Amino acid sequence: MQFDTKIALVLRADLATWQKLNVTAFLMSGIIGAAPEIIGERYRDGDGNGYNALAVQPVIVLASDGEGMRKIYERAMGRGAALSIYTEEMFATGHDAANRAVVAEFAAANLNLVGLALREEKKLVDKITKGAKMHP
Repeated sequence: MQFDTKIALVLRADLATWQKLNVTAFLMSGIIGAAPEIIGERYRDGDGNGYNALAVQPVIVLASDGEGMRKIYERAMGRGAALSIYTEEMFATGHDAANRAVVAEFAAANLNLVGLALREEKKLVDKITKGAKMHP
């Protein structure tokens, strides 16, 4: 199946494994929250057991250094792309309100980005994420 859009998550490459997994989960929840139509039907196994629905399209996970993250962020903002972000300071919080509060403490130019995600038209995502590599 072909999709007009692409979902890309970009993680700062130097994060610990647990941080990468945590950021990935949070960023994907942001994408789904912004576009609930990307969730498919519930799954059923051969015995009839039901499982939660998943996203209907593939997700690409990329890695970049801090400087690359900033460039990707600026390209996305300059093109009006809808972003999910995760900042380093969010690792020290314990809930959504605290996450939003810690992000609000920083001007856009000073956000310490460790992850971002977007779902936009394929060519636009490719232009925005240029320079990021497939996550190993």
